[in-house]
Amino acid sequence: MKFYYDSETDALYINIGEGPSVETREILAGFNIDLDASGAVIGFEFDHVSQLAKDLGALDLEALPLQPGSPARRLSDAA
Repeated sequence: MKFYYDSETDALYINIGEGPSVETREILAGFNIDLDASGAVIGFEFDHVSQLAKDLGALDLEALPLQPGSPARRLSDAA
């Protein structure tokens, strides 16, 4: 999973799948999902995210099924 923030458009994109997007659907105003060729969701986009989030620099991850040796696991093990 990867997170991308575009300061020019104030959009946050969360990529959760592999491969290219072949379709984007607007679910609500300012919230889109990207689908792959089989119709699976591969990404989410939030427009005007700085108006929605208090602190764009903070990211809390809780209860994720982390794989041994992953960067996130190493960071959490250090805490």
